[in-house]
Amino acid sequence: MSADITIEVAYALHDKQTLLSLAVAPQTTVEQAITQSGVLDMHPEIDFKAANKVGIWSRACKPSTILTDGDRVEIYRALIADPKEVRKRRAEKAKQEGRADKVTGGRVNSKRTSEDK
Repeated sequence: MSADITIEVAYALHDKQTLLSLAVAPQTTVEQAITQSGVLDMHPEIDFKAANKVGIWSRACKPSTILTDGDRVEIYRALIADPKEVRKRRAEKAKQEGRADKVTGGRVNSKRTSEDK
């Protein structure tokens, strides 16, 4: 039988980070490692099967992915705001304040005269 592999499980809140190092058997999946780490007991709000996504070293993966030695399993929090909606609201506000061209949405060209519009 081969030796255990060393991995890390990471979960971060806006004010606190949990980073756990543990030894697991070869062929351990991401889901098994998260369960074995005890991070679910420390952070009961984690629901990686439904809401939270997981990854290895900043690359999204499936919970069934097999780990290798030195991997860092990361549990990602759900987004609190849709980035597209936030950008759309910011662009609308800029148009209303005159910081953006009402037609193109780009920056107002101060060199254009009112006759060119």
